[in-house]
Amino acid sequence: MEKKNEPTLRVVPMPSDSNSNGDIFGGWIMSQVDIAGAIPVVQLVDGRVATVAVNSFVFKQPVFIGDLVSFYATIKKIGTTSVTVNVEVFAQRKARMEIVKVTDANLTYVHIDKNGKPKPINK
Repeated sequence: MEKKNEPTLRVVPMPSDSNSNGDIFGGWIMSQVDIAGAIPVVQLVDGRVATVAVNSFVFKQPVFIGDLVSFYATIKKIGTTSVTVNVEVFAQRKARMEIVKVTDANLTYVHIDKNGKPKPINK
């Protein structure tokens, strides 16, 4: 499986991100998905955002120590104060050039002001 566009974020997980079997913790992947998903939203609103919902999150295959993990974030919906983003995650296995889809998630972020209150998005 191949992605044609540039990834929003690329990371190589380390041993400290794994369990005793060498599988990367799901929480580590969720954290990276949240970071990747926020990047295009921050660029869109040119300001602060906060994650308000994880609408869906599916782990399809494990991620291993040393995999090159690429996160592709795509804005799916822009509301008055919120933005919904799809993040697809692919891992390039270190031992082979094989690329596999490992996670698919949808998250919603809200544009916030300096006091943490929802702020309208200027489209």
